[in-house]
Amino acid sequence: MLTSYIQAALRIAKYGIIDGGKYFGEIPGFDGVWATAASLEDCREELRETLEDWIILGLRGGYSLPVVDNIKLIPAGANQRVE
Repeated sequence: MLTSYIQAALRIAKYGIIDGGKYFGEIPGFDGVWATAASLEDCREELRETLEDWIILGLRGGYSLPVVDNIKLIPAGANQRVE
């Protein structure tokens, strides 16, 4: 499920080029998840790594994470029902 969540989030990522010709990537709805790199491939990889770290911190902190492609990650110990 985690892999599917990450893949779904990366499918909605937006990329562009910023000053100096660097690539910039972000995922709408995932505050603070962004990356920059010299190549698009490196930017995608950096964004994936940043997303993974963000998810781990969110789950450990008990935060509610965005639902992506009908996938909802629920922190352990959270009192939430999946319907």
